[in-house]
Amino acid sequence: MSESLTAVAMTTTGEPEITSTKEVVSSLTSTNTMTSPSQGVMEFYFSCAAIFIGALGTAANGLIIYALVASKQHQKNVGLLIFHQNAIDLYVSFFLVVIFSLKLCNIYLAGSVGYWLCMLLLSESLVWLGTCAAAINLASITIERYLKVVYPVWSKNKLRRWMLYAAMATAWIISFMTNIVSVFPTTSVIHGRCYAYMIWESQAASMIFFFWYMMSYVVIITGIFIFCYWRILAVIRRQAKVMARGQSTAAGSSHVQNRVQTNVIKTMVIVSVFHAISRLPGTVTFVFLMVPVHPTVFQIFFHVNQLLPQLYMCINPFIYATKFDPVKQVLLRMIPCKKTSEQATSQTDRARGTVN
Repeated sequence: MSESLTAVAMTTTGEPEITSTKEVVSSLTSTNTMTSPSQGVMEFYFSCAAIFIGALGTAANGLIIYALVASKQHQKNVGLLIFHQNAIDLYVSFFLVVIFSLKLCNIYLAGSVGYWLCMLLLSESLVWLGTCAAAINLASITIERYLKVVYPVWSKNKLRRWMLYAAMATAWIISFMTNIVSVFPTTSVIHGRCYAYMIWESQAASMIFFFWYMMSYVVIITGIFIFCYWRILAVIRRQAKVMARGQSTAAGSSHVQNRVQTNVIKTMVIVSVFHAISRLPGTVTFVFLMVPVHPTVFQIFFHVNQLLPQLYMCINPFIYATKFDPVKQVLLRMIPCKKTSEQATSQTDRARGTVN
């Protein structure tokens, strides 16, 4: 997708609107020979950053998945969705490394092999397939927690495990329809290079698609976060007030309630802020598609839009998985110095027992 960035930017800076596939191909072919050295350097550093983020995300998500399995949290309802979330993040991180390593090789695409390399890998469609699925699955986690806190009786009696599996499958199906179906009619190999999501029949068609994408994966998802966590906070505060007025309420119980409320507040703030930050450059890029802007500025925001959602996936496992105490214990047991400290403490305790 980034290969065609210069041509896309030129269509938003006052030049005549491209209204047909032939005109798009002609424009991309002509701009292919006018790429500046600075743009090539930017592409190189962006690819290196994407590979680093992908490698970091692969290691981090792999570690959290191991901890979830070792603690058997993936067998529980909430743990199942979080396990799926980290599995998606692992998938995206792995393909980030693969795709941008291929881009650094600057392969000349030819024949059916070049076509499929462009459609599946160099177009980054497999990465955005996972990114969209992760956003939908994240909304599923939020809704599941909302039902559990706001409607606990209904959740206990009606919420079944097959519903969670259906939510997981739905995330992939919707993402597949959004990404894979759209990449084939809008992607082409031109003179050995891959131009993804850019061969639109008209500018109006591309604007409609991008508008639908922003509404679906930014506005609606963020709205779910805000509404659900706001309602969760309201219920927890009301419960805390009722328990505080009750005569049988112990100090320890009030302390637990305060901790629960604090954790929910932190989760709401982290999820909302990080998701908004990771999607903000995409919103700006969408605006730049509609107004004249310098190609370099467009290119910078385009790259940031690609990079931040992937960087968020490196942070994501620590937000959602390490809040579980069993997972924390598994991770702590993997730290060598922690093991040594525990063994030394155990030996000291045994020695004291012997002396006594």
